[in-house]
Amino acid sequence: MEKVAIIGIIIASILSGWPKKEKTKEDLTVKLEFDEFPVKHTCDGDDISPKIMIEGLKEEVKSLAIIMDDPDAPFRTFNHWLIWNIEPTDTIPENIPKEKEVSAPIKAIQGINDFGEIGYGGPCPPPGKPHRYYFRIYALDALLDLEAGADRKILEKEMEGHIIQYGEAMAKYGR
Repeated sequence: MEKVAIIGIIIASILSGWPKKEKTKEDLTVKLEFDEFPVKHTCDGDDISPKIMIEGLKEEVKSLAIIMDDPDAPFRTFNHWLIWNIEPTDTIPENIPKEKEVSAPIKAIQGINDFGEIGYGGPCPPPGKPHRYYFRIYALDALLDLEAGADRKILEKEMEGHIIQYGEAMAKYGR
């Protein structure tokens, strides 16, 4: 009898789709103006955020979020930028101010990166092999109720259940 109950629970779980996991395919086209970072977008230059172009946004998108990471950093993936509540747009202009709440050239809220700073922190790898930097764009069905200065873990948790599209671009930088 106990085996029948366990089998019933397993079958019910499978049929109900539990546990539900958000499924998002990469269906946005995200482009940068370069494959290798110009110095102006790095810690060796002006450290300004690059222009990002986005194609294929659906009409129901209410906001965008960007997470920029370096998976080649020593010890662990290093976060360089967290920004969210961006109005849907096909272009994120360069040089977004390093402010918690941005009002121009776009409206957005920014989090704290792994440098311990608000806003964009450009590539700054140690000498050696070039690192890869990924810009992941998330198209969301809502504005996020999240305070400025949040970290990556909090942002990702808040985005759960709201991601309707996704895309990424990658560029390299070495010293």
